[in-house]
Amino acid sequence: MLTNRPAKTSDSTLRLVRGLACGGVAIVVAAVTLTSAYAGGVGNTSCVGGARGYNCVEQWGPTGDPNVRTVPKPLGEEEKAQAAARERRWLAQCQPEIRRDPYGVARYIYAARGCEYGVGAD
Repeated sequence: MLTNRPAKTSDSTLRLVRGLACGGVAIVVAAVTLTSAYAGGVGNTSCVGGARGYNCVEQWGPTGDPNVRTVPKPLGEEEKAQAAARERRWLAQCQPEIRRDPYGVARYIYAARGCEYGVGAD
């Protein structure tokens, strides 16, 4: 006969499992926190658990405001000339053209394969 009821577990077994899980998480968190490889970042560990399960998740990322973007330095004359030459070669090879599809949406059409992905003369 099949039932949908889990087998009974003694309270001492559950306490042992919870204790081992908490101890293991504490050791892992301590090891991660003390590791110098993570210098310069921010971490957050969250754990939840109950009588039958325990789960932890950790998020890690760089310090600072994620909404602040660094502005690249202005291009020099040589870099501007290289970019202009690259664009001229791309336009000559890909020959982009705007056409309307049956629904009236403007779409770019290219003469060479891969140009829709930025691949072309380089």
